[in-house]
Amino acid sequence: MAHLLPQEFIRLKRDAQTLPLEEIKHFVQGIADDRISDAQIGAFTMAVYLNGMSREEVVALTTATRDSGHVMQWDSLNLPGPVVDKHSTGGVGDLVSLVLGPWVAACGAFVPMISGRGLGHTGGTLDKLESIPGYDPYPAPERFGQIVQSTGVAIIGQTGNLAPADKRIYGVRDITATVESIPLITASILGKKLASGLDALVMDVKVGSGAFMPTPQKSRELAESIANVATQAGTPTTALLTDMSQPLAPCAGNAVEIVETLSLLRGERPQSRVMQVTRELAVEMLLAGKLAQSRDDALAKLEKALTSGAAAEVFARMVAELGGPKDFMERSEHYLPKANVVQPVYADNAGVVSRIDTRAVGMSVVELGGGRLRNDAKVDHSVGFSAIAEIGDRVDADTPLAFVHAANEDAARRAAEQLKAAINLGQSPVEADTLIQDTFRGEA
Repeated sequence: MAHLLPQEFIRLKRDAQTLPLEEIKHFVQGIADDRISDAQIGAFTMAVYLNGMSREEVVALTTATRDSGHVMQWDSLNLPGPVVDKHSTGGVGDLVSLVLGPWVAACGAFVPMISGRGLGHTGGTLDKLESIPGYDPYPAPERFGQIVQSTGVAIIGQTGNLAPADKRIYGVRDITATVESIPLITASILGKKLASGLDALVMDVKVGSGAFMPTPQKSRELAESIANVATQAGTPTTALLTDMSQPLAPCAGNAVEIVETLSLLRGERPQSRVMQVTRELAVEMLLAGKLAQSRDDALAKLEKALTSGAAAEVFARMVAELGGPKDFMERSEHYLPKANVVQPVYADNAGVVSRIDTRAVGMSVVELGGGRLRNDAKVDHSVGFSAIAEIGDRVDADTPLAFVHAANEDAARRAAEQLKAAINLGQSPVEADTLIQDTFRGEA
């Protein structure tokens, strides 16, 4: 059949018309094949930004993005369990993936987790894992499959041939002020995730001062969009709306978050905020993958995997399989980089933590060298904050706001001032926002 010229396709959306679904597929394939120019991509994304898309159009854009490159197939491996994954809109102190992947794998799931690097104020799962000497997040595709099969989980970086259309669209959105469009965000996230050949997906959408979306209402819209679009595209998906009005774990950085991950996998602090979110996501993954009959059944399986040491063992095996030390779990202190300067940060006056500008905490880690403002920037894995006070905690001359890990005294002093400016203190007791604010189950 004859297809619309790109300019005619763009004109339809410019005039707020509904796009024919076959034409969406053709246009996206043209992006992957370089038949469509950056100027045309920019015109299309602006038209979508201004006029939106129907649910059917977003499903078509998502599946076309997914199918624009290699889509993983797991059937040939005859895996004895479901292939499931999780994605987060990112945050500060959000080390959920590092605990969740091994934990769910220890319960019989297979988790091919393709993660990103940090950009802006949010930390990247790959940067955290690269604190571990030798860890290689870019194995050959066959090796990736073997590790998922033998270990149950592999956390790696995006390879070139997964959803290549998204790479181009995303790059253009970034420079044409069209990033904040829910249809485009939905198709971008899911195009990449669904190319992993999943049986089910769980999504963690953040809300609060460290969230990617600017308002709670926008976070809610995104959660609902992702759950429904992915489910209609053939991958049953649940989205949780979770609080990011303070760092999720009491630390932010790379090596410091790996230290916390190991503590959590050993079963320490099972009721911490980060573990509560991780546990809820894990329950949804076990239910979606039909590895548990009920919520109580899922909780019992997860408890056993944690207390028996099985989850920690899976993490250790994954690290070794991807080139890290074989004795990392036992001797992590020997391997992880340590900052030159580690010192407490005290508030100027005693008080109760009433509010945290989470984004500012994340940006302070970036300024210390622990994150990046450009894709090609080098990261210092040793820097960050640990033992960060939580909302409702009392701080005084004996109880610091946090410990800063920095390359030198000057950087430590600057970061300490930034942290103090990011944390508001009051005198009355304060309750933190509800941690898990809503659950959206996709409708087919």
